[in-house]
Amino acid sequence: MMTSLVSSIIEFLTAHPHVAYMAVFLLALSESIPIIGAVVPGTAVILALSALVPSGVLLLWPLLVAAILGAIAGDGLSFWLGHRYHREILGFWPLNRHPELIQSSEAFFERHGAKSVFLARFVPGVRAFIPLLAGMLGMAVSRFYAVNVVSALAWASSHILSGVLVGATFSILGAAAKPLAILLVVLLVAGWALLHIVRWTLRRGVPYFIDALGRLRYWAGTHDTWLSRRLSHLLDPSRPEARTLALSAVLLIGAAWLFFGILEDVVTGDPLLLADSAIYHALQDLRTAPSDAVMIAITELGDTTVVVAVTMVVLLWLMWKRAWRTAAYWLIAIAGASALNTVIKVALHRARPGELLYSGWSAFSFPSGHSTVNVVLYGFLTVLIAREIHPAWRLAVALGAATLIFLIAFSRLYLGAHWFSDVLGGLAFGSAWLALLGLSYLGRQVGHIGPKGLLAAGCSALILAGGFNIYRSHATDSDRYAVNVRTPSMAATDWWASDWRQLPARRIDLTGETNEPLTFQWAGGLKDLQDILQNNGWRDSADWTPLNALNWLSVQTDPAVLPVIPLFANGRLPRLTLVRPNSDGALTRSRLVLRVWVVDFELTNGRTSPLWMGSVVEERLYHPLSLVTLTSTQPGVNAPRSILAAAFDDGQLQPRTPGTADVDWDGKVLLARHAGSSYY
Repeated sequence: MMTSLVSSIIEFLTAHPHVAYMAVFLLALSESIPIIGAVVPGTAVILALSALVPSGVLLLWPLLVAAILGAIAGDGLSFWLGHRYHREILGFWPLNRHPELIQSSEAFFERHGAKSVFLARFVPGVRAFIPLLAGMLGMAVSRFYAVNVVSALAWASSHILSGVLVGATFSILGAAAKPLAILLVVLLVAGWALLHIVRWTLRRGVPYFIDALGRLRYWAGTHDTWLSRRLSHLLDPSRPEARTLALSAVLLIGAAWLFFGILEDVVTGDPLLLADSAIYHALQDLRTAPSDAVMIAITELGDTTVVVAVTMVVLLWLMWKRAWRTAAYWLIAIAGASALNTVIKVALHRARPGELLYSGWSAFSFPSGHSTVNVVLYGFLTVLIAREIHPAWRLAVALGAATLIFLIAFSRLYLGAHWFSDVLGGLAFGSAWLALLGLSYLGRQVGHIGPKGLLAAGCSALILAGGFNIYRSHATDSDRYAVNVRTPSMAATDWWASDWRQLPARRIDLTGETNEPLTFQWAGGLKDLQDILQNNGWRDSADWTPLNALNWLSVQTDPAVLPVIPLFANGRLPRLTLVRPNSDGALTRSRLVLRVWVVDFELTNGRTSPLWMGSVVEERLYHPLSLVTLTSTQPGVNAPRSILAAAFDDGQLQPRTPGTADVDWDGKVLLARHAGSSYY
């Protein structure tokens, strides 16, 4: 779906490049309009369009001029609104719905003065409000436009040229560009989702937890026991660490709950394990040589050699500063996380996804040691540094550490060294252990440790030890993490007789949820299958183009021209999608949809042949309020499978094991093969 959509967009822009230039102008303008600039993904689209310059679809200078003019016009319009209406405009909708953005923007403007017009162009959140405030607060027009033009030149150049550089890089990569682009999107989406989940959890959980702490503080103040006195001291709101302690307690409870939930799924074999397999296959299909090299280097930054080096350098720094208590906590944090992780691994004996060259305790999978130890290592180091560093630098240090931890954890998933539940469990366990130690550490008085020097020492150790480990181990690790291209095989006659039952009975999506039955298996080429079905009334599904996507907004659309929503099966998208329209009355129409996925088996009998599995379902079309078209997959699969079976002369219906059937499926699977294949 994504490939056809992107291809159609590129073809359209090649024929109508002026549309792209106008879009860049409007997007750059919208970035500076309050509220709109916070919603419209202007930066992302501008970068994407700029990446088309090396391929010749768009020209650099018109794109650059459009971005500059749009940025100038956007800030100018926002400045005029503030200059014309003053503070009255803040009472209008939707500005009056977001007072927090106004307050943060005013604080930013007061802190930086005229420079804020330039700086805000590069700061998400406040950039759409600073020109408005500049007009409201009476900034001179000549001074504003001087800074406006300079900032627009810098902003447009940085965005357009960055996109061009990305496009040129992908052009050099050739065939590896597509999976690498998808991988980058996956990384960005995963990082964005993780960030927002954490923010939502803290925003929702902290107020409830603070209320609970207030109740606990009241109880401690009305009792006179050792426990109540200890709690009163720990929860004293006058202490500067009170808020941090509350956040640590929330993190401990949330991370422990998540870890034990994952552990239960791993032990009992719940649906999370099905999601493990789907996510594993999805990522393995995206692997390329360039991204492998990068991910192997990232995972080597989290190896034991680097962890020990960073641990020792930080320990020596703390000892030099005579911070003995902090040094003891530091050793307990790292050594305890590593030891507990190993104990859990040995107790569970869970196998890794692939045949990697690990031995001994390292051969076990849950939880991920890289994820666990690096969360504790860089998380605790961030706590030590952030406790004494200037507040303006705390966010930068925390984001840097979080990015490194996330990339190391994701590299384990990408390289197939761990299942998704291993990585998530490792992150949860490490976070819980870190929070537990943090509650104890933050409640004690510790000496000055020199945060800037500690930051420099930690970063230096990471760079030197990490660089040495990459230089020493990269060749060996490239062999260890190489993609396993071996595909298990079965004899074609055995598949036809009984081994077809080794394939999954139902489709499993990326979340591990079990969906519709896989009622069709095909041995042979996809082109042969496509030809057979097209001769029996089936049609190729419509491509996902902007024009075809608009058909969902029509109520007079032929069901065959509506694009089919692609669905994952064990981490893979369908290789072939066909439709067959049905007429089922004047108000409701339907279509049959066949999706076909590749499987991890190949058939042999003198030569090899690919094997495919598929689902065929009925999608019923509805038109709510005669405005749009919606589809609903019908539960019964026997009738659609029977229509599909009519296209094959030698197809056979075979029952699965007893207990598979239910009210919507009789438990039978259609087996078909290419009639011209003489080796069956």
